[in-house]
Amino acid sequence: MPLKVLVTGAAGFIGSHLCHRLLARGDQVVGLDNLNDYYDVSLKEARLARLTGHPGFRFVKMGLEDRAGMERLFADERFDKVVNLAAQAGVRYSLRNPHAYIESNIIGFTNVLEGCRHNAVRHLVYASSSSVYGANETMPFSVHDNVDHPLSLYAASKKANELMAHTYSHLYRLPTTGLRFFTVYGPWGRPDMALFLFTKAMLEGRPIDVFNHGKMRRDFTYIDDIVEGVVRVLDHIATPNADWRGTNPDPASSKAPWRVYNIGNSSPVELMDYIRAIEEALGMEAKKNFLPMQAGDVPATSADVQALMDDVGFKPDTPVKEGVARFVRWYQDYYGV
Repeated sequence: MPLKVLVTGAAGFIGSHLCHRLLARGDQVVGLDNLNDYYDVSLKEARLARLTGHPGFRFVKMGLEDRAGMERLFADERFDKVVNLAAQAGVRYSLRNPHAYIESNIIGFTNVLEGCRHNAVRHLVYASSSSVYGANETMPFSVHDNVDHPLSLYAASKKANELMAHTYSHLYRLPTTGLRFFTVYGPWGRPDMALFLFTKAMLEGRPIDVFNHGKMRRDFTYIDDIVEGVVRVLDHIATPNADWRGTNPDPASSKAPWRVYNIGNSSPVELMDYIRAIEEALGMEAKKNFLPMQAGDVPATSADVQALMDDVGFKPDTPVKEGVARFVRWYQDYYGV
């Protein structure tokens, strides 16, 4: 049966792609976004323009932190399910503007939880992040690992979301699932991410900033794989783990209807290899400005997705070379370069 789904962050990178996917299968989608200026608003508007006019889509311009507005929206719409992707993103920006993360990621998420609680939402799926693994060094990162040592306020806010969701799952039996995304990239991507920054700089003949002297490894995950994972998890409503024990607690599940999953490609790529993929797609060599690692960053990420495979039968697998080439084609077409 078609669902009525709220997608917050609908003008964002992942949110806009997800809206297209849900609409294509016949769901009704209400897309919410505040269209803030963290990055180019015209790109957000262009993403939205591709959705506007679809008979199953309605856009609401509002921030998650608008408590009264969120209460009205939930009461009026009576959503079947909710996907919360709206958040103040970015590790580095959290060092400059910490309050934005509290307002959106903590206060805003509370309003989402309250809306779900009071309006019989059947499943809340929300974006967490690979950044919650913080100081962990055991690779690959597993959802069964302890994640109590975040290295940025952004990461701490995402860990807080997982904890907040658990309390609502425990107290009100609200099924919630958190998704730890690993370095998402692809067409219509975010201008503050490496792929966008590198492509733009190279086409303009400027050097690219390569942090940690290129000795970084990231589990780059293509947007279509992320969306596939989100949809499968949305349809797989979180349930209690009957084997969970407080004497040996599993961080990935609970006696409550609460789960967390990694969504990553499980094939970490050296930053220099990622840059070579861009160079190959553009047919030019990048001028490189090697720099030390920035505060809040981690040297490597790698996703263990066994839990995702076990529960929803899916594993991201788009090769980086292929995904980068698709992004470059989109970038050149969109910007006419």
